[in-house]
Amino acid sequence: MRVIDSHSHIYLETFHQDLSDVIIRAQKAGIEKILLPNIDDTTISQLLNVCNQWENYCFPMMGLHPTSVKEDYQIKLNSIKKELNQNTKRYIGIGEIGMDLYWDKSYVKEQRIVFKEQLDWAITYNLPVVIHSRDAFDEIFSILDTFEENSITGVFHSFTGTEKELRKALSYKTFFIGINGISTFKNSTLLDLVTMIPKERLLMETDSPYLAPTPMRGKRNEPSFITHTLIKLAEVYALSAEELGVITIKNTNRLFRKLK
Repeated sequence: MRVIDSHSHIYLETFHQDLSDVIIRAQKAGIEKILLPNIDDTTISQLLNVCNQWENYCFPMMGLHPTSVKEDYQIKLNSIKKELNQNTKRYIGIGEIGMDLYWDKSYVKEQRIVFKEQLDWAITYNLPVVIHSRDAFDEIFSILDTFEENSITGVFHSFTGTEKELRKALSYKTFFIGINGISTFKNSTLLDLVTMIPKERLLMETDSPYLAPTPMRGKRNEPSFITHTLIKLAEVYALSAEELGVITIKNTNRLFRKLK
């Protein structure tokens, strides 16, 4: 089967000792490309090192993750913007951005400011966004609604919202929905919602090293594990894993235009 891992953090320390093996397993499993969203100013060099070593296989994005937004957010944001300005052609998207009110609600105002500014970058640089939303869909939607319709393209990464939230997310016609191993969890209701997602707007992802799918739960997640999620989703769509994989490759290439 063939598929693209549209969201992975294989540049993090947990992969430093065996990343070559991880890449080999991914290639053998049929993963054609791995897309790497940034986290903050401390991860840029690691991200670029991986993308330099596996050029044309690992593709970088640049952004500031909401859980890294603290009092010094402007310093971090300036570093991210400087990197984006200096190497605009290198990056395929703005990410990982968004809001996260699950771990800490102390910086809601700052997260709003950072999210909105990075959405502005997406328009300026004509790049898609990768949106992280945890316990924050109302905030995310309220900010997106301030922008002109269809002015921003992107993906709601690792979607775990309600039916109402999914309908709202799908109302943004230039956005896709990213589904990962959470959909395979025994206690997850996500599979009940998946069929609401038109297959032409579905992206596959791992979010490695997090959220390893069943039957790999409890292990460090890696791109090759995406096949377990793909097989599960293909059953829901009444397609073969090969068919759904090809569809999601086309979707990923359509959103991230620089991959073509």
